[in-house]
Amino acid sequence: MKKRIYLNYPKELVKEPLIYEVGRLFKVKTNIRQASVSESIGLVALELDGEPEEIDKAIDYFIDKGVNVEPIELDIVE
Repeated sequence: MKKRIYLNYPKELVKEPLIYEVGRLFKVKTNIRQASVSESIGLVALELDGEPEEIDKAIDYFIDKGVNVEPIELDIVE
């Protein structure tokens, strides 16, 4: 299963390697589709590929760390 989400990082988390950590901690593949990062904000369009339970755990990890997570309302193009 693939799911695309937007990650909106607050200033204090911009330099944290959270996408790396998600790939290490959970059985998901991460694919950065688009990103805009500055010293004050980080916006990332991220594709997660894996079992639905693992994707949910990864999303919960981002939320628990303080990242705002929004679904991307597009169908996945294979």
